[in-house]
Formats: sequence, C-alpha cells, structure tokens
Amino acid sequence: MPKEPLSPLPPGAPASAARPLFAVELRNVTVHPKGLERPVVAGLDLMVRTGEVVALLGPNGAGKSTLIDVMLGLRPTNEGEALVLGRPAREAVEGGLTGALLQSAGLPQATTVASLLRFAVAVQGHRIGLEELLARTGLKDLRNRRADRLSGGQQQRVRFALALAGDPDLLILDEPTAALDPQARRDFWRTLHEVTAGRSVLFTTHLLEEAERHADRVVVLRGGGVAFDGTPQALRALGADMNEAYLALTEEAA
Repeated sequence: MPKEPLSPLPPGAPASAARPLFAVELRNVTVHPKGLERPVVAGLDLMVRTGEVVALLGPNGAGKSTLIDVMLGLRPTNEGEALVLGRPAREAVEGGLTGALLQSAGLPQATTVASLLRFAVAVQGHRIGLEELLARTGLKDLRNRRADRLSGGQQQRVRFALALAGDPDLLILDEPTAALDPQARRDFWRTLHEVTAGRSVLFTTHLLEEAERHADRVVVLRGGGVAFDGTPQALRALGADMNEAYLALTEEAA
C-alpha cells in the first residue's frame, strides 16, 4: 500500500492528533479460556507500528480471532499487556481510535445505507461528515438503498464505511474479502487504498496473494504463537512460492 499519506478522512487531524509509535502493542499475551486444556494464545508478542499495514495469517484455530478480540477489548488476557495506540484496548475503541470490520457483523435489513451511516457518524461524535464518508467509500449512489437489496460486495462496502465512521487511526479487518467475487474483491482493496493511507491497518485473510500485495508485513500464527514475522518478500523466500512457504510454517509436525 502507498506509504505517502493522502488527505485525512475528513480534512484535518485524525482521531488522535499525536500518535504513539505503535498502534498495537501485545506483550507476552496469554489467553487460556476455562475448560480448555491448552491456551489459545500463549506468551505472544506482536507490535504494529503506526501507519503500518500488517496481514495476520494462520490456519483456523491458530489464534487470529482471539487476538482480534483482545485488540478490540472484547476478551481479557490471562497474562501480558495489550495496548492500542498507547491505551487499553477497550478505551481505544470507546474513544473512536479503533474501527473494525468483523465477519460476524450484520446489517439492519430494512434500513437504508444513508440512515445507517448517519446513525454511526452521530454515535461516533461526527468526526467525519456523512457526505464525505459516502463519497470516500463509493456509496453515494447507494445512499437510499435498503441493506437487504445490496449485493454481497455492496454490503461489505457498507461494513467498511461503518468501520470508518469514527475516523479511526487503527483499522482491524477480519477476512474483509471473504465470499466476495473477484471484481468486488478488487473494488474493496481499491477503496481501502484510497481511504486508509497513513492509518494503521491489521487484516486477516486466507488469500496469500492479498497479504503479498497489500501488506507491509506478514505475521503467521501457529498454535497460538508467532511462527513468522517479516515482509511478504521474506516469507516467499522461505519456499518455492508463497503457498509452499506458508504451508511449511503452519503444518503440524508429524
């Protein structure tokens, strides 16, 4: 993604005027739910620099969703420290510093796009104008359409607009292009590039080409820990191609 920041969204300073060095600081984080023999995340360290785009990869059960919950203040840690933009994760969300697009997020089916985003902008304290948000996310022509009459790609665009409604410094995107067709996926990433330059972004995906194309850095999880942390180019260099390198890192030892 481009490193030179574009005009903020909207014009003016983002949610936090003075940004800390790190958008995410996870230090020795352990999450061990009751009833499970092993922790889901064990002694994990992860740092995301301000303005960095990080792809979080790993097989199902590796700990990705748990880490997202920790970064959004939805799940406590048993050990370790989790800071987002220098604050406890829940404070960052409540202060509008973090925006999220989650797989589980539904849309009120009988509500129009404009009504839904107008409400979200108001809840977030009008950090961004409705018209600016509609324009930046390509939703102006859909403003009067009900959510239940949107295509899958259009609904995902609305969810992305909701994540931006607080003009956040950090965006957390959980498999943002899952179930989208190739054109909708291309359009989503194009919009993301246009509106998030200069912000910190952490996204999960099972599509390795997305990580290679859109991330500054790739973190691969295995068994609740970090198996790899480096550039996409460094990951690809571990095997004949990106897929082979990834599989070698994540396959369980025989």
